[in-house]
Amino acid sequence: MTTDLIQLPVAVVTGGARGIGLAIARWFLAHGHRVALLDIDQETLRRTDAALADAGRVLSIHCDVSQPDQVDAAVNQVAGHFGRIDALVNNAGVAVFKPIAQVSFEDWRHVMSTNLDGAFLCTQACAPVMLRTGGGAVVNIASISGLRASTLRVAYGTSKGALIHLTKQQAVELGNVGIRVNCVAPGPVDTEMAKLVHSVAIRSDYYDAIPLNRYGTTEEIAEVVGFLCSPAAGYVNGQVLAADGGFDAAGVGLPTLRRNAQGG
Repeated sequence: MTTDLIQLPVAVVTGGARGIGLAIARWFLAHGHRVALLDIDQETLRRTDAALADAGRVLSIHCDVSQPDQVDAAVNQVAGHFGRIDALVNNAGVAVFKPIAQVSFEDWRHVMSTNLDGAFLCTQACAPVMLRTGGGAVVNIASISGLRASTLRVAYGTSKGALIHLTKQQAVELGNVGIRVNCVAPGPVDTEMAKLVHSVAIRSDYYDAIPLNRYGTTEEIAEVVGFLCSPAAGYVNGQVLAADGGFDAAGVGLPTLRRNAQGG
């Protein structure tokens, strides 16, 4: 590895093989970082690594973030390969959409172990490496479902609400040693997963409830994450930023308001 590459900062992105995670990884690469992608989907990770085609700056590691031994091994591999970690984005997440009475304990633990335990484990593993070079930044990817309740999301929404509070706990303690921790809560985003699970009716309902009247893009979420990891956000710590087109701020009545504005 050349001297120029060794001097570049390093970002670790979990769930980095697709969707929001991949967009975040691309943001870091475009802004002069080396990137470690951690993902449980080995085949998708392999294809992503081949598509990025940047062996000098990209390290792809198959990892289940809910498993402490795998997390420790992955972070040790990142530290050994790149020599440092400057940013961690806890993006890996899963969801189970069922009526509350149909959610099994196995469903509950599957969601919690990835969405909440994973962020805890990865931060615990990365923080000591960050401190070797003076600190860094952590961004936890929650969800608008962690700020407002919705149907079919008892495990998912609760995991994201807990992740928001975990962010604050981490920020209070890790901020003392130079690691800032913040949280992004995306609203509906146009990902492949959303296209699979959001019917036409659901998309229409979201449009009705979002002042900007559209879904966000993965690139828009990545820009917010990148800002929080950058020196421009050097005094931002323990905050939750809802990148949601105004969804969390809105109440009822947007369709009526729009009809009135159009003279309908």
